[in-house]
Amino acid sequence: MPIAQLEAPALTEPARPNDLADTEDFDYITGTTVIRLSETEKLRQSVVRALVDQYGIDPRDMAVDVPLHVTDPEGGRPRRRRVSLAVFEHGRPHEQEYIRRVVVTSARPRKNRASVKIRSYPHAHHQDDRAGEISAIMQAAGPACRYGLWTDGDDLIFIGRDTTSAGNETFLPLTNWPTAVAHQRDTAPAPASRTTGSTPANETMLRLAFRRCRNAIHVNEGQPQDAAFWQFLYVLLAKFHDEYLVRAGKRETRFHLHRDTADRIPGEADRSTAAERVKELFGELKERYAHYNLFDQTDELSLSDQALGFLVGELAAYSLCTTPLDTLTTAYHELFGDTLSGDHGQYFTPASVVRLLVEITAPEPGETVLDPCCGTGGFLRESLAALSRRHAVAAALLTTQEHTRLAAAHHEELSRNAQERVFGADLDPMMARAAAFAVMMLTGSVGNTFHMDSLAFPTSGSLPGLPDARRHLDRIGPGAVDVLLTNPPFGSDISVTGPVLELFRTGPSQVEKPSVAFSWIREKDGTLRRGKPASSVVPEKLFVQKAIEWVRPGGRIGMVLPNGILSNPGADDEALREYILDECWIMASIDLPVESFLVGAGVNVLTSALALRKKTDQEKHRERMHGPADYPVFMAVAEKGGHDRRGKPLYVRDGHGNLVAGGHEETDLITVRGAANLRTVRRRAFILDDDLRSARKFPQGNDQPCIITAYHAFVARHDHEFPWNSGD
Repeated sequence: MPIAQLEAPALTEPARPNDLADTEDFDYITGTTVIRLSETEKLRQSVVRALVDQYGIDPRDMAVDVPLHVTDPEGGRPRRRRVSLAVFEHGRPHEQEYIRRVVVTSARPRKNRASVKIRSYPHAHHQDDRAGEISAIMQAAGPACRYGLWTDGDDLIFIGRDTTSAGNETFLPLTNWPTAVAHQRDTAPAPASRTTGSTPANETMLRLAFRRCRNAIHVNEGQPQDAAFWQFLYVLLAKFHDEYLVRAGKRETRFHLHRDTADRIPGEADRSTAAERVKELFGELKERYAHYNLFDQTDELSLSDQALGFLVGELAAYSLCTTPLDTLTTAYHELFGDTLSGDHGQYFTPASVVRLLVEITAPEPGETVLDPCCGTGGFLRESLAALSRRHAVAAALLTTQEHTRLAAAHHEELSRNAQERVFGADLDPMMARAAAFAVMMLTGSVGNTFHMDSLAFPTSGSLPGLPDARRHLDRIGPGAVDVLLTNPPFGSDISVTGPVLELFRTGPSQVEKPSVAFSWIREKDGTLRRGKPASSVVPEKLFVQKAIEWVRPGGRIGMVLPNGILSNPGADDEALREYILDECWIMASIDLPVESFLVGAGVNVLTSALALRKKTDQEKHRERMHGPADYPVFMAVAEKGGHDRRGKPLYVRDGHGNLVAGGHEETDLITVRGAANLRTVRRRAFILDDDLRSARKFPQGNDQPCIITAYHAFVARHDHEFPWNSGD
């Protein structure tokens, strides 16, 4: 099926990105018009993109700041009002009689996180002036205006017009808007949940939905943030289970608020029946995964019917299984936020640091990936997402139907990869479960995440995940792992003591081996002499040794470590560095900005990202014969992480202090009214001052420092000098 080309206005003397002022940008509706980028305009532009991505509305059918005569609901006097965004009937002139949808945007509230209060529609309609404002604007737009939306970037209110009762026009609450195709097909207002799961999620809309759901549970159910997290996660898993059954052709969707009640306000009965269906889905999910021991008798949905109905209404419109993995991982990070925390020195690895180490170690299809301190599964999710990107095909070559078909096939491949090649473990049972659920949501497979003591594996340990992990010794046994990625717990206050230390000093046959679990003494000539066995060792040092023992010869390691390990002059730290140099080649050593962990994890700590390649026996023999190899090592200092200590974004500025903009023409594949279309727009964005940005997001024509781009250039220049590529 050919793909249509959306026509854009002819460009004469087009504006260049750097011709624009700091407060200007290109309008996404036209792709060429220069607009003033206020905070309100930023919100409107994100809504426009969501209308295109999420609802299949043709951008040529949109217009901004459309004037209307609105009747004041209190005084009854007419007043002139410009509606933020109007959507016209497809292909019709931009005249008032053809307005079909309206959007009202408002300034974002001055608060750190939105608090969503679940209300009944009558209460919202009579006491919330936002719903009344939308209704008045829809009324002013004319009888053909069917749908309204109010948003401030944190909250959403959807309204539909009911014209089925002659002379008794009412405005109904909707859980979402229908797509452009559904609007064309239906004659009565219909929430998107009537075609539930039909639309891949737009990132902005999905993040907002996740945030609203989690906060709604916290605010309305009186549950603390961690309990709210688990309840929301249970509902999400029930939705994924429902989509799995629908995709397999086993039955129609059951995850919906109301399918056949478009002509009336959803009431208590609708919420109660939706709640029962979700509880049944969650029960089926627990039975489906019973042999994985992920659930126990305490895992129950304890939310009220009203809250469950709210969550179903927020999520039903999205097809999470066909949503791109990058979008899901971003939204999943919004779900976690700062909800979970461990008491064993764990904290969450910022997404930019996770991407950096995954891009440097570059897991290949068929390679085993392990994170022995997986936390909520950041390295596992990013590794799966990286493998997913390898299957990306040029959008211009595919129809929407082909995209859907390939996405389904690739989803099965990702599921197999999660089952066979991606492994995680954590000492904290809640972390291990959260990581398993994250993999389950991304791939449909529970994957392999174990509650165990990674430092004692595989020799000893009493935690319940150990037997399951031992069944995979061919993949994750000592010397078997291809790529190990981890951010181990730090801190002298959680030092490791006891019998586990002996595992680091002697091998399986009680033969002494190179180890960091000793004290070290510096001689007068500067050499190091091993002292007595250490009675306690900080966990990060033990995890360095464990990681090296875990990977196969030639395998790669990516770790986040405190700076002291790589720079402190003490004998113990120097001995660890010598151990690393004896056992591994150093691929990269990168000092990370303190802001990354301060904002991303709330921890004020100086850290480094270290990438290693384990030496083979042949390479070690060559060094013994010819002396230590001299080879180039990539080293960098990341000075900026894209934000300051308060989390405020930082952008690149020129020598005069002006913001530097990057811009180019970009061709998007968008689905308009069910048909695939190519659309070229001019894009301009201020460049985030982030040395850790992903290579795939590197702005065209930008010469600002980028660690991963510099690393790839370094590898291309010195590839023949690396000892692991000598070919001997």
